Amino acid sequence: MQQRFDWGLIQSFLAALDQGSLLGAARALNASQPTIGRHIAELELQLGVVLFERTGRGLLPTETALRLAESARAMQTGADQLARSVSGAEAGVSGTVRITASQPVACMLLPPLLARMRIELPEVQVELVASNEVTNLLRREADIALRMVQPTQASLVAKRIGKVTLGTYAHSDYLRRRGTPRQPADLMQHDVVGNDRQGDIARGFAAMGFPVERQQFALRTDDLIAYWQVVRSGLGIGFVADYMARTEPDLVALLPMLKLPELPIWLTVHREIRTNQRIRAVYDFLAQAVPDAL
Repeated sequence: MQQRFDWGLIQSFLAALDQGSLLGAARALNASQPTIGRHIAELELQLGVVLFERTGRGLLPTETALRLAESARAMQTGADQLARSVSGAEAGVSGTVRITASQPVACMLLPPLLARMRIELPEVQVELVASNEVTNLLRREADIALRMVQPTQASLVAKRIGKVTLGTYAHSDYLRRRGTPRQPADLMQHDVVGNDRQGDIARGFAAMGFPVERQQFALRTDDLIAYWQVVRSGLGIGFVADYMARTEPDLVALLPMLKLPELPIWLTVHREIRTNQRIRAVYDFLAQAVPDAL
């Protein structure tokens, strides 16, 4: 007999999984802690499995819970898409929304997501601004911003929707030509793509105990798209976002022991326009789609 589930149980399960506690799940869903506890218990009863181990620090997901999470998130995505489609149709969501994001996000991450959004919100036109400036939302030059820094202005509402992970990569052609580094120290014998005026990569080397001068980089640029193109062309080893690297099958991930800083990504909108139906529909879409893409 095929089991039917109450969608509310799945929502509570995912919130508990993401938050790590009944209290955190209750806050995320604006529900009571006992309600979340009842939902988890009912879902465990229906499935005949244990989903969480209760510990002094919260909830520890079982292997079964982790296996079910992917299917549950697919259900969540479908429900969110349905809700957006229905609300958009009922509200007659239409008009232009201006989105600003950094160059890599605007050029690499957003285009396939915006293609999907065009299907869900066909009456919305998008103006996409590739900019690394953090002030253009304040100047009302955009409706929605995706940024790697949290805004502090009281007039803005920001939601952290995910993180950008970085990795060390090189094209397979480069590795055939120069060999594969096995340890971070091996990078000193390779062609590395570095910064020009910015010093993030040099500071990273210094933190590992390998002070380098900018002249030691095979190529230097502060333009993030140019940096990406140089690495994917096989000039040398570089440090790029994992979501970008996944688009290039000939790039090889290197040095898994080298843990690079993760970059938070914030979805930001003006406080007084977040109730605008058109902007709200795009905001809700991005809040769901960007974390999935990352």
